[in-house]
Amino acid sequence: MAKLRSPQGCPWDREQTFDTIKPYLLEETYEVMEAIDNRDWMALAEELGDLLLQPVFFAQIAAEMGYFSIDDALEAINQKLIRRHPHVFGNGDARTAEQVKARWDQIKEKEKQEQGRRASGILDRIPRNTPALVEAQQISAKAASAGFDWPTLEGVLEKIREELAEVERAREGGANPELEGELGDLLFTVVNLARFLGVDSEQALRKTNAKFRQRFACVEQGLRAQGKDFAQATLEEMEELWQKAKTQQ
Repeated sequence: MAKLRSPQGCPWDREQTFDTIKPYLLEETYEVMEAIDNRDWMALAEELGDLLLQPVFFAQIAAEMGYFSIDDALEAINQKLIRRHPHVFGNGDARTAEQVKARWDQIKEKEKQEQGRRASGILDRIPRNTPALVEAQQISAKAASAGFDWPTLEGVLEKIREELAEVERAREGGANPELEGELGDLLFTVVNLARFLGVDSEQALRKTNAKFRQRFACVEQGLRAQGKDFAQATLEEMEELWQKAKTQQ
């Protein structure tokens, strides 16, 4: 990367900045996730390499500007892992994953105080630029860890029914500006249901998206085999092909 960024290197690489390569970090992250979802291990090896390129790129730019080097970044994570796992590298005691997570958060907050950083609210630790579904999942988990949670699953289900009723009322009002907010409340509560059931809502939706893609492609192929496109097909014909696609998966 140092060679690529040098005067004898690549014009494109030399022009990049923190901001211009930032989108690639997210793109490569999702490609890694897709390879894992597909259980394509050779693709995962390649995508992990692409993902690793991003921090190397960031660190090279930082080094050129005198901010820090890749060694500083690696040393920082090494020391953090040691500090936050006292039950492994020290005399701490944690026998369950829940205890480890709680201890991690305690150590993290203590580190902030020692560095002179202001005490933040529990939800302030969640980045605002996180995708909305992931953000909702993290927010609900943090709130639950503080004791702000339904005591039972039935409470979550009742809240979903309540939010759905509010969506219905907002919809009946026509072009109601409250409809978006009510739909947001419903989605947020469904994320809480996923958490209660031990399901990762982001991964659940990603898998459903992939399933829909596959089945919709089967419908499209079926129509083509009949010499039709979507504009020429009836809803009943598309539904029949959809049901056929479900039996083939």
